[in-house]
Amino acid sequence: MNKLKIPEGYIAINKTLRLPENMVDTVQALANLKNISFNRAVITLVEFALDNLDEDDKDKLHA
Repeated sequence: MNKLKIPEGYIAINKTLRLPENMVDTVQALANLKNISFNRAVITLVEFALDNLDEDDKDKLHA
C-alpha cells in the first residue's frame, strides 16, 4: 500500500482552483488532522494522484 508523503519544499506558482464545497471541507479536515496547511494537503494529494496514474495515462502524458 502506498504511503502519504509530505513534500519538503518547492518553487510555487499561484493558480486558482474551483473545488466542490464538500471536497474543500474534507481536505481541510484532513489538513487539521495532520496539522498541516490546506495547501500542503492539496499538494500531497495531487502528487499522490499523479504518482499513481493509470499506466495508459502515464504513457500518453510522457509521449
